[in-house]
Amino acid sequence: MMKVLIGLLALAGILASTGCYSTPEGHHKFGTPWGRDTIEGRYERPVDQVFAATKEVLGFNGTLTGENTIAKIVTASVDGRTVWVKIDEVEPRVSRVTVQARKQGGLPDIYLASEIDKQIAIRLK
Repeated sequence: MMKVLIGLLALAGILASTGCYSTPEGHHKFGTPWGRDTIEGRYERPVDQVFAATKEVLGFNGTLTGENTIAKIVTASVDGRTVWVKIDEVEPRVSRVTVQARKQGGLPDIYLASEIDKQIAIRLK
């Protein structure tokens, strides 16, 4: 009876620690679905100017791995982590920047997302 209980608890632990998370591109990837991995900022700059600043910041910190000029999403690898930055227009001359960062294995990295957002803000000044 005790072995069955331990087995069920182990199985519940494994199931609870797996799942999927969504990327800004709308894809689902394997990783932990809980935990904060996204920071949002708003800037009084046109989308194209914010998009250029984002590419500079991600290129400085790591390697650009993707760029969607239609959806305004830039992906990069920074210190072995994956970073997605999505830029969209909230109103004329006000842009929203959404930064999502994940470690290997799909664990959230809110600290890197916050740092990238901060560097984008500094680049826009």
